Amino acid sequence: MKNVLLIASEAVPFIKTGGLADVVGSLPKAYNRDEFDVRVVLPKYRVIPEHFQQQMEYMTNFYINMSGRMIYVGVFQMMLDGVTFYFIDNEYYFSGDRIYEDGLWDLEKFAYFSKAALTMLCVIDFRPDIIHCHDWQTGLMPVYLKNEFWDSSSYSDFYQNMKAVMTIHNLKFQGVWDTKSVREITGLPEYYFVPDKMEAYKDANLLKGGIVYADKVTTVSNTYAWEIQTEEYGEGLEEHLRYHNNKVLGIVNGIDTDIWNPATDKLLASKYDAESAIKNKKANKKALQESLGLDVDDNKMVIGLISRLTNQKGLDLVNDVIPGIMDGNTQVVVLGTGDAQYEDTFRYYEDKYKGSFCAYIAYNENVAHNIYAGCDALLVPSRFEPCGLTQLISMRYGAVPIVRETGGL
Repeated sequence: MKNVLLIASEAVPFIKTGGLADVVGSLPKAYNRDEFDVRVVLPKYRVIPEHFQQQMEYMTNFYINMSGRMIYVGVFQMMLDGVTFYFIDNEYYFSGDRIYEDGLWDLEKFAYFSKAALTMLCVIDFRPDIIHCHDWQTGLMPVYLKNEFWDSSSYSDFYQNMKAVMTIHNLKFQGVWDTKSVREITGLPEYYFVPDKMEAYKDANLLKGGIVYADKVTTVSNTYAWEIQTEEYGEGLEEHLRYHNNKVLGIVNGIDTDIWNPATDKLLASKYDAESAIKNKKANKKALQESLGLDVDDNKMVIGLISRLTNQKGLDLVNDVIPGIMDGNTQVVVLGTGDAQYEDTFRYYEDKYKGSFCAYIAYNENVAHNIYAGCDALLVPSRFEPCGLTQLISMRYGAVPIVRETGGL
């Protein structure tokens, strides 16, 4: 039996801002329980829904040393779908209204989270063979593990030979700040802030540290693993990743096929499987058209777009072609929020092409399920996309993905 610990800043169903949460929430359930004991550790944010907070059980507390300050760590746990989740409790760091607040504050709280989660392991006596770290928020985990925790006599040999895997979901976000501030926060000596370790372009870079000290670095698709070693997609770390390319590999993301299953999806007007898809998708298409104010016509092609409305997602490309495809035979449904320029543009198109264009400027899980089930095709025009989940879900629901040839797409 191998022990695996996943550490991340978010996971469904507790807290979500993007696809990272979907992966961290669904991956533990996919392991073979006969071979692996997989557990997850997250921050205990105040904004986690109250019904989950009520289910958490207090385990223990202790203090850790962060740059000479002794800081409280509480540990709570709960079981969900057969997986043990641990929650690191500290109101000073995790009582905000948002889980990401940008700037030095985020670096400080996730440095604390990384060290607290590592220390927790010996306190609760769970010794993972592999610690699976996700994105820059956990970049310090391999750094602390391979240095302070491996070398400390306080922990005997508890941490020796633990392996660290660093998964990059989006290289654009790296956890960067000036070296002096990061040294003060982390307590790490100057030795670590050099170009072959945590320093990049005169600043400290938490993700770079994770790449250096991890045993393996994975990305969320094979193509993205190659792309990030090029100048176009490397976000300034391409040379560093090429240097470490012997431990960089891509593993395509997956989706939770229980949640995303048109044969059991209670949110649909008509459930279906591969055999009944052609007939029953028509019923879902009609329900989608009726609910969103589109002309009800089975012969019209419905194209869905479910996305953050930002430049990365290629929305400027979409803007350019909308007038050309509003030909009386095509309908477009957009679901998402983001930059005001795109929100306003899509509202304009809805007003101009009534009955053929819907701009649902919000995120609504029910509407998302119904778009996947009711549309004929799903548009994913991202300029770069490490993996993407919407194209995987659309195939699961029998809608053809139309994508740019990049990353996981």
